[in-house]
Amino acid sequence: MKHIHFNPRNIMAKTKVILTSHVESLGGEADTVEVAPGYARNYLIPQGLAVPVTRANARQMDALQQRRAEREAKEFKDAEELAKSVAKLVLTVKVRTGDDGKMFGSVTSAMVLDELEHQFAVHLNKKQIHLADPIRHTGEHDVELRLHTDVTCTLKVNVESLNPTPQEEEAAEATAA
Repeated sequence: MKHIHFNPRNIMAKTKVILTSHVESLGGEADTVEVAPGYARNYLIPQGLAVPVTRANARQMDALQQRRAEREAKEFKDAEELAKSVAKLVLTVKVRTGDDGKMFGSVTSAMVLDELEHQFAVHLNKKQIHLADPIRHTGEHDVELRLHTDVTCTLKVNVESLNPTPQEEEAAEATAA
């Protein structure tokens, strides 16, 4: 005899709503989604993020879809223009190093974000900067920027030492003499 486990979530009814704006992990503007009735009644609808699915609201959905398409086209165009201009930049990040030239710590996406804003007045979201691993060595590195779902570009990041290595100091003394 097979036992069936009772889970009240499996039998709870879902409510269909039309999203009026993008809701993280739920959907975009003009999407019709099924959510728990309490979530729709207590959060989405009072916050103006969704409307219940009715015949009148279904007609509004066409206008919402057109507005969403226009907004997404503009965002895509802006992301492409930004990608072209950012691809030409070389970002310089100064870090502290030891006498042997080894870095203290690493360069993270947050540091890249701060330096982009400081040096070039480019405002991005931290999630748009994709570093597989933090940068742990001085030199030139390529950092992927995901500006839009369909637009990515590569930013050159030059990591330099704040304090010169002994070899650099010797070279500077030799040129001064």
